Amino acid sequence: MAVSTVHLDVVSAEDRLFSGNIRSIQVTGSEGELGILPGHTPLLTALKPGMVRVVTEEGEEELFYIAGGVMEVQPETITVLSDTAVRGGDLDEAATEKAIKDAREALAHSSPDLSYAEAAAELSRAIAQLRVLQQLRKRKGK
Repeated sequence: MAVSTVHLDVVSAEDRLFSGNIRSIQVTGSEGELGILPGHTPLLTALKPGMVRVVTEEGEEELFYIAGGVMEVQPETITVLSDTAVRGGDLDEAATEKAIKDAREALAHSSPDLSYAEAAAELSRAIAQLRVLQQLRKRKGK
């Protein structure tokens, strides 16, 4: 009989955001989208900024935003480590939209305060946050 759950820890530099048994996790790895189920082959991968979608043992969906990081998959445990990780419901939509606007302006006009690479990275992070917020809104039917 297949294992129905696996333990997951989602940890940032500031806090442990999640620790519990899950049915599945979806993340954006360095090579593309990954879906991990219990019994997955051991894996160590870099993660891109984006959404982490978790289906808990109870069947509830939880969304997180991470600003990149690493994920380790072992037979009984999955660990997601990120410098910055935020629960989807804790993201600020107005601040996210302002960050997108500011980054786009910085990309369009040279700025002594922000290099092109930094502006592009900030835009990528803000768009990833917005996708988490949009998914939450969609889930709530708004």
